[in-house]
Amino acid sequence: MIPLPRSTLTRFAWSALAGSAAVLPAAALAQLPGPSNTITDVAGIEVGHETRVGGGYLTGTTVVLTGPGATAAVDVQGGAPGTRETDLLAPGGLVTQAHAVVLSGGSAFGLEAATGVMRWLEERGRGFPVGGGVVPIVPAAILFDLGRGGDFAKRPDADFGYAAAGAATADPVVMGRVGAGTGARLGLGSASVVLANGFTVGAIVALNPAGSPVDPRSCLPYGAFLELDGEFGLAERVAEGCEPSEAAGADVPEAPFNTTIAVVATDAPLTQTQAQRMAKVSNSGLARSIRPVHNLRDGDAVFALSTGAAAPSLEVGELQALYAAAADALGRAIVHALLAEGAYCQRHPSICR
Repeated sequence: MIPLPRSTLTRFAWSALAGSAAVLPAAALAQLPGPSNTITDVAGIEVGHETRVGGGYLTGTTVVLTGPGATAAVDVQGGAPGTRETDLLAPGGLVTQAHAVVLSGGSAFGLEAATGVMRWLEERGRGFPVGGGVVPIVPAAILFDLGRGGDFAKRPDADFGYAAAGAATADPVVMGRVGAGTGARLGLGSASVVLANGFTVGAIVALNPAGSPVDPRSCLPYGAFLELDGEFGLAERVAEGCEPSEAAGADVPEAPFNTTIAVVATDAPLTQTQAQRMAKVSNSGLARSIRPVHNLRDGDAVFALSTGAAAPSLEVGELQALYAAAADALGRAIVHALLAEGAYCQRHPSICR
């Protein structure tokens, strides 16, 4: 038997579903979670974490590898961003692809993790070709976790990025207190969706907002309405004894600086301009799932990646569906981060089944 790529198998599965359209509701044909319901369901995407806890450390780095490269763009809406190589991702420049994206703790110090990823990629000949070698393109964004349970001086460096890149795999993404989510207020989450046309969209997020992902009126996650196929397993009712002060879902005191950073990816072929639009629309996934969001002390940033091979342009309707799915996937990843972190379900057992 000849093994088929995951994306091909997914398209076969959707073809089978389409043949049963007469007995399935339209919503069922629109989208379903991917096989692992994480961003690695997108062909060409691998994720690795470096998590450091103990010895003064409570921080980490997450690396999203893109194989030979992926069309890349970014949208930054927070008031206090910490980023690297984001100007390079503006459409119209020489470079249109990234070879990895780094999400890290450590505030601006954590941007050094990208240097380690560059070293790892260069050793394997992966990067933008120039005379004499390659230059890996590695955009990065950070969140503020300095001194939040660990020592202020114990933060990610180049070795974190190198280790995270070396640990990258296409296996389902480990969520919770790992990688960039280690010292974040609410950990790390991921989600994916397969559209009716067979394309896959995935998201990964390190959740460290100044706002809350939980509605104080019900203590339910704001993003719960985005659920696909019962993935959250939450009771659809107001929590017993819900109090607004409990809605934040974490016992960590509010830090002076925060930030939610994320990557959305698809195997659909996109130009860099289209990828930039996907990043902008995906930021709506943050706005629907966190309140308040994009604050002066948040550095909220969303990267968008397309691993799809060059192909005729998608139709407007297909692009709109793709962008909406990316925003929804990011909103769902936020809920998964909240649930994987653990404190929310300890506080609200009547909601978590």
